[in-house]
Amino acid sequence: MSHADDHAGTGEGTRRDFLYYATAGAGVVATGAAVWPLVNQMNPSADTRALASILVDVSAVEVGTQLTVKWRGKPVFIRRRSPEEIEAARGTALTDLVDANSENANKPGTDASDANRTLDEAGEWLVMMGVCTHLGCVPLGDGAGEFGGWFCPCHGSHYDTAGRIRKGPAPRNLPVPVAAFTDETSIKLG
Repeated sequence: MSHADDHAGTGEGTRRDFLYYATAGAGVVATGAAVWPLVNQMNPSADTRALASILVDVSAVEVGTQLTVKWRGKPVFIRRRSPEEIEAARGTALTDLVDANSENANKPGTDASDANRTLDEAGEWLVMMGVCTHLGCVPLGDGAGEFGGWFCPCHGSHYDTAGRIRKGPAPRNLPVPVAAFTDETSIKLG
């Protein structure tokens, strides 16, 4: 009978295994407790989380005008389109567009038809990030450019009355952020 056989029935192997597992478990818990403050400091601060969504009062926006607000450090165009602007946008064939995707976070995976880019069924309200998709410049609005929408003078990108790229180096339509009416005069961004 060998020395190992003497301890086989005494359960000493199981006590040793238990000590290994208990020590390893304590090490994992201690490491987690030390690492958590480092990970937690990378979370956004309370003031940053508060800016994740904002309410915008649009009661003073007249038909045919636009309000620009700053959200998450970027401009957002909120346009109340005229019947002529809506008609021009809805009369554009999808085959005439550079980007056939709606680029609308509210309706992902849809085509760039005007109805898929607006906030309301009638198409009166258009909400878009005011950042050119070419190099991040801020396009000029109020009927600028060859298509009556927005024009980026930096490199010549022309957007139509639905914020879709029609001419120039910009590869995509102006993106539509997550947005919704909370009542008749307030739009929530984010």
